[in-house]
Amino acid sequence: MTSAIEVRGLSKRFGSVHAVDDLSFEVAQGRVTGFLGPNGSGKTTTLRMLLGLVSITGGSATIGGKRYRDLDHPIRHVGAALEATSFHPTRRAEDHLKSVALAGGIPLRRVGETLELVGLADVARRRVGKFSLGMRQRLQLATALLGEPEILILDEPANGLDPQGIQWLRSFIRHQAEVGHAVLVSSHLLAEVEETVDDVVIISEGRLVLQSTLADMAAQAGTGTGMRIRTPELDRLTRVLDAVPAGWRLTAPDTLVIDGATPEWFGHFAAQHQIVLYELVQEKSSLEDVFLQLTTGFATPELAMPDRGPTPFPTDAGTA
Repeated sequence: MTSAIEVRGLSKRFGSVHAVDDLSFEVAQGRVTGFLGPNGSGKTTTLRMLLGLVSITGGSATIGGKRYRDLDHPIRHVGAALEATSFHPTRRAEDHLKSVALAGGIPLRRVGETLELVGLADVARRRVGKFSLGMRQRLQLATALLGEPEILILDEPANGLDPQGIQWLRSFIRHQAEVGHAVLVSSHLLAEVEETVDDVVIISEGRLVLQSTLADMAAQAGTGTGMRIRTPELDRLTRVLDAVPAGWRLTAPDTLVIDGATPEWFGHFAAQHQIVLYELVQEKSSLEDVFLQLTTGFATPELAMPDRGPTPFPTDAGTA
């Protein structure tokens, strides 16, 4: 599979801060790659280095084997939408695109085509300062598409879109991959892109956490099971669980999850210790659970407790 984008040992320091730290990943042609991580994890800095907007401290970031600045007519190879705030508020949408087209040697016919493509043809003569955030996102995407590039780099493109706009964006991104283009789309929410992407690159604190296909990540999510317990006796429950010991984590002030537990085991355990229960639910890990565990370790970090280690649950409930 041909790599459209290659990042190798990429690093960026701002003084003593390591914004990106020895990061490596690839983006394949004809596939949508989700670039995921919490806010502040280094996603935007990485994309800006890839596009030559931020200097690189170490490593490399190439597009089709070349640095962005070494590409011939880069606007015809790479379309980038990094933020929806880089417009002059008094300029009309159509005029903004015309200025970009003229600067890049792109036929002016593309202005109308891209406005139609992103659903802004009816407001082509409206001043950008009157646009909503979602409309500015569409205009930024139209700007990225002017040169008919084979690679798209999109930073949080769903920001500000209404549900109809998000559905349109998903269809648009999938179509780009179907015609052989590579799409790298960043987000801090896996749920926002899981219906769209083929592959995932997950980073946290500037470091690579996981590069995988979405299918492999979904398989990993399907293997995780546990019990969610809500009880007014949380303190007493945690004390008796620590004596097992059991691997548990808080998810709310009165709720915890015991990873790997079964109803048969915990039902007997709760009766044995006379624990009052409000709720007992067996659940499987979702993709979002896996993402949160990879990037933070817990679904609610402000309530997180230390990992208690593996849970040696017996298969026979009567032996608990």
